[in-house]
Amino acid sequence: MKIFNYRFVIFLIALIFGLTYALPSILQSENGSKISLGLDLQGGLYLMLGVKTDEAIKSKIRSSASSLKYFAEDEDILIDELKITPNSFSFVLLDEDEIAKTDKLLSESGGFIINKDGLNYQVKLSVTEEAFTREFAINQAVDTIRNRLDQFGLAEPSVTRAGENKILVELPGIKNAEEEKKARELISRPANLQLMAIDEAKIDQVYKLSDDEAMLYGDVILEDAKNPEIKHLVNEIPILDGTLLTDAKVGFDENNQPVINFSLNSKGGKIFGDFTAKNVGNHLAVVLDSKVYSAPVIRERIGGGSGQISGGFSIAEAHSVAIALRSGALLAPVMMLEKRSVGPSLGADSIKASLIALISGFVLVVIFMIAYYGISGIVANSALIVNLFLIISVMALFGATLTLPGMAGIVLTVGMAVDANVIIQERIRELIRSGASVKKSIENGYKNATRAILDANITTLIVAIILYAYGTGPIKGFAITISIGILASMLTAILGTHGVYTLFESQIKKDKLKLWFGVK
Repeated sequence: MKIFNYRFVIFLIALIFGLTYALPSILQSENGSKISLGLDLQGGLYLMLGVKTDEAIKSKIRSSASSLKYFAEDEDILIDELKITPNSFSFVLLDEDEIAKTDKLLSESGGFIINKDGLNYQVKLSVTEEAFTREFAINQAVDTIRNRLDQFGLAEPSVTRAGENKILVELPGIKNAEEEKKARELISRPANLQLMAIDEAKIDQVYKLSDDEAMLYGDVILEDAKNPEIKHLVNEIPILDGTLLTDAKVGFDENNQPVINFSLNSKGGKIFGDFTAKNVGNHLAVVLDSKVYSAPVIRERIGGGSGQISGGFSIAEAHSVAIALRSGALLAPVMMLEKRSVGPSLGADSIKASLIALISGFVLVVIFMIAYYGISGIVANSALIVNLFLIISVMALFGATLTLPGMAGIVLTVGMAVDANVIIQERIRELIRSGASVKKSIENGYKNATRAILDANITTLIVAIILYAYGTGPIKGFAITISIGILASMLTAILGTHGVYTLFESQIKKDKLKLWFGVK
């Protein structure tokens, strides 16, 4: 027996690798990497979200106006009547000598259409910039929601874009209403942090003004987070927002109450420091999702780029808000379009049906291969078993999620792996019948069959890659298992079984060929 042939060594390595990484998933042991079950197999929550991209445009306008205000103050450019509309902002330049500097400032920001009437400016986003902002808001929402769910500790969440402005969220393992509520709140929370100046001149008129009247003064009326009856009159244009945030962590104040400590980047720290230095004695509103959580008096310049949000949080609430702040604010809010709960019993039924299909198909294939091809059928079946171990092990190693379409992909892979072995067996049988030696029949049989097998598998692999690139959750699961199965079947069918025949070549010559290949 040619024990040390490289093909058989590779086959043994594949077997050991497959057993090592597949057994934890098969036995459901506590140690080792395991395949996670998808929503359709273990139950959970299915959400279809819509993204309000119009709000992203408004947010972009507000942020641009805030930046203009800061840089105008920093460059000693005098502006007045800075006002915001949903699609533009306008202001009046007080010194015509500053026109060139102002135009340069706006042009460097990019993406704006600037209309001027003397010293009156109106600035709005260009069509290209508006389209980019909408697209960016959707992609940012996908990344932000995925990041929040990962930090929250939910197992294998799936967050993918669906269509033009929709997001599909699948949360396997959500089993009760409380878990569902926490997940939905975490997903939908805008987490829009803003530091805003209180209008000190009109602070006493807040209960007399309507929202429209407040807007005439460039202000907005916001509720207090602790008591909705308390109102705050703040400047519409924020000092800075959450885009300048770098970190947020849960802490405790002097009364041992949960608070959220946040940090700003260098730009945010400078803006914050400059504002507090110029406004000692005035109030600063800490606003989260359009509610004022605190409005302390500025006692001195606050350097270091850090601050605190306190608002009677519970520890769980503070933790949730901190996660949302760290993962970033949603540029555009999301709305619930569809919600479905998948019960674990339905998942159990799906697993049972899939296993019945897989096992029954596997058993029938095993019986056919042994009955028709003899010992070579046993070799092919061994390669098939190693192929299944490899699929499970690779998926477990990379933390892939197994879905119902993925189970279908495994069943299909069994058929494709058998097909490769059948082609090889038939080529060998043809050569034996023509009078070729056993060695030559095996070598040329694999040589002739490999071309057909590679052609079929490579074309299928290309289709699987396209399905993964452009498909959604369930289709991606199918594409993953098919891709892994194709690569594993080429390894076991082409290299593995060839190595086994090379190993037993001398024994095959001694035995009857009918015993090995079903040939008289």
